[in-house]
Amino acid sequence: MNDLNNIISTFSSEEQHQFLNHLEKNNKRGDVKNIMLFKLLSNSNLDSKDICLKLYGSHKKNAYHALRKRLYQSIINFTANHNLQEESSVQMGVIKYLLAARYYLQQKEYKTAFKILNKAETISKEHHLFTLLNEIYHTQIQFADSNSSINLDELISKFNSNQEKQILEDKLNIVYAKLKHTLNAITYKGEIIDFQTILTNLFNQYNINIDENLSFKSLYQLMSIISFSAFASNDYLRVEPFLINSYNSIISYKSEEKQPFYHIQILYMIANTFFRNKRFKASLEYLNLMHNEMSLHRKKYYNTFSPKYHLLLSLNLNYTSNQDEAINLLEPFLNKKHTDIESLLDIRLSLIMYYFQKNEFKKALHIFSKFYHTDKWYIEKGGIDWVLKKNLTEILLHVELENFDLVESRLLSFQRNHYKYLEATNQKRVITFIELVIHFYNNPNEVTSDSFKETVKNSFEWTKAEHEDIFVMSFYAWLKSKITKKSIYETTLKVIKDE
Repeated sequence: MNDLNNIISTFSSEEQHQFLNHLEKNNKRGDVKNIMLFKLLSNSNLDSKDICLKLYGSHKKNAYHALRKRLYQSIINFTANHNLQEESSVQMGVIKYLLAARYYLQQKEYKTAFKILNKAETISKEHHLFTLLNEIYHTQIQFADSNSSINLDELISKFNSNQEKQILEDKLNIVYAKLKHTLNAITYKGEIIDFQTILTNLFNQYNINIDENLSFKSLYQLMSIISFSAFASNDYLRVEPFLINSYNSIISYKSEEKQPFYHIQILYMIANTFFRNKRFKASLEYLNLMHNEMSLHRKKYYNTFSPKYHLLLSLNLNYTSNQDEAINLLEPFLNKKHTDIESLLDIRLSLIMYYFQKNEFKKALHIFSKFYHTDKWYIEKGGIDWVLKKNLTEILLHVELENFDLVESRLLSFQRNHYKYLEATNQKRVITFIELVIHFYNNPNEVTSDSFKETVKNSFEWTKAEHEDIFVMSFYAWLKSKITKKSIYETTLKVIKDE
């Protein structure tokens, strides 16, 4: 029933208050244990046994599980009703306007009817309600002869334009779904797929043409498609101009925000792209915009995006000489529960990296001890690249701690489980890096020699710094720190800045 804890963790303080009121109104008996349980799960890190003891004074396991089940169902009902009211209110309002307008048209009250239709059109445009706009334009065209001020050609043009937007949104939704499915096969299953060819074929197949008249949802899906390509090819620099230009285009003509969930996603995507391109100042600027959007709308989406936001903020801080601040930002998340498991895994791995760079290896190992699932589980939750980073980091950590038996077993495991995938996906430099780690591990005294420096220099096909992946550079920085006898963190910052 960990789902219950995860769901509660996404509630804002206002939503918690609203849900407690909901429970109080619906409780038919004097029994308030569901309220007590919700408060305990919201405000403490107690385990199930301790919570059960607080509720019943003894370990009534069956009663406790039944109570959790009832609370879970109450939360589902509350969430569904709450969102139904919020999401449908605008659409229901437009439908009422449309029905009223049609009634007045039948009564030949044309002036009143068209005034109501114009109001419905304005609201539908603001909220990108393409289906309802279609009905509005259809009605206006049907009765156009009753309104001498109507320009029929202009009205037909608006009708056609709206249909194109609806079709584009539907096409993007299909392509987004197919590409997400493809990316999952690459990221979470380790399948070898030509992502770029699939992307090109899908755009050709659905004849997608992009203009500036996109909704935030459509722009988010389009940006996601492009970002999938960047992720698959590890080339974030190429997509950066498109993301910025598209966002600036849509923001220039949208005076009011009607799709905040997608707007926040877009800002995160841009901030992440800037970070991956080592443009930290720009990334922080968009993170600030993201935080502003998260704080609006009564903080409805704040908890949802909190792990992503704090993770990316801490990464920017770490690579701009503010490592202690980065650590302080993420440490509170170590014991938090959230539905965004992928971000929580990234947070733990990032903290391990910070402590590793800081030479606090035992602290890093302590967090590592929390990774008790199998690699298969972590691939499903975090992806194959996350598992590769985790396993590489663990090898380096045991090298630093001189846990010789563990180094050998982890190296053999890495070679056995990942070499085939790395070769098939043209990531042979990871294999090269491992071979250099083995060489250093077996011959630590040779690491500062000219011959080893030459070996390192000749081992990689070097990429220009602006194109190189920041996390790849971080692993290389560890090796360079051994060659130069400088601290890992100092070397990392220098590699990121100067290489």
